[in-house]
Amino acid sequence: MEKLFSFLPKAVSDQLRHLSHAELMRAEEIRIRINRPIEINVGGKALFLSYIATLEDGVQLLNKLSNFSMYTLEEELKRGYITIAGGHRVGLAGKVILDGGKVKSIRDVGSFNIRIAKEKIGTADVFAPFLYGAGWKHTMIIGPPQTGKTTLLRDIARLISKGCSKRSIPACKAGIIDERSEIAGCLNGIPQFTFGPRIDVLDSCPKAEGMMMMIRSMSPDVIVVDEAGSVEDAAAILEAANAGITLLMTVHGKSLLDIRRRPVMKEIIEEGIFERYIELSREAEQGNTACIKDNLGKVIKSKIKVRIA
Repeated sequence: MEKLFSFLPKAVSDQLRHLSHAELMRAEEIRIRINRPIEINVGGKALFLSYIATLEDGVQLLNKLSNFSMYTLEEELKRGYITIAGGHRVGLAGKVILDGGKVKSIRDVGSFNIRIAKEKIGTADVFAPFLYGAGWKHTMIIGPPQTGKTTLLRDIARLISKGCSKRSIPACKAGIIDERSEIAGCLNGIPQFTFGPRIDVLDSCPKAEGMMMMIRSMSPDVIVVDEAGSVEDAAAILEAANAGITLLMTVHGKSLLDIRRRPVMKEIIEEGIFERYIELSREAEQGNTACIKDNLGKVIKSKIKVRIA
């Protein structure tokens, strides 16, 4: 959290320090909206501070995010989010600037949503018996926002690249295509999160192009990608699978049935590439849980507790 605080305006970070240690450790989002109270998402519940964010807070935050050079954020502003050291992602909302009908940038930013990246080592351990047989199985992790997709993906990647002697799982070469710099949280090309010795990362690289680059340059056993879903992604996924590479990826959606309705995802599913589907959900009483299904969509294991906070 100290690294994150260093990006925040002092007035905001001072307010956050009044929260308890337990609340800070369970925080998932910090929402800063100009002229409105600061909102903290703690364990899925909204907590509002009495402090009202000012225009000066917004200016200071943008200056720190851009290192006082807004030109360096041109591509990030076009996408609507900025990834900072540690893998934290700052979403932006404000006045959208169009060029030829396409988003060129965002200016007059009025809202910031800081999504706090979490590293929970050991989260993947309970999933290993279902995802590893004679080798790692093609696996798709499905879930809506804040269900722990990236946290789980990151820890499975750690397990793949480190191995597990207790389960007789050898360390394999894993290549991460980290388009949004969230999985590995690279700083100057070096992952800031914990992985095994056999990990390689293409940081800030488009997934489709990155998958082909990784195959040609690093010969991975497993390719790891986050938030796949475009036509280009689908083509690269099919090509990687045909090249004998195991795939581990996340997809936004409520369920396997949900993503099967999407033309792009439907084609991938019908190809029968994926051997395991992990559906993540969040329930008020049970928290984050997972359901594992086989290649036909039949439930193998349900109600697995997913520790992300």
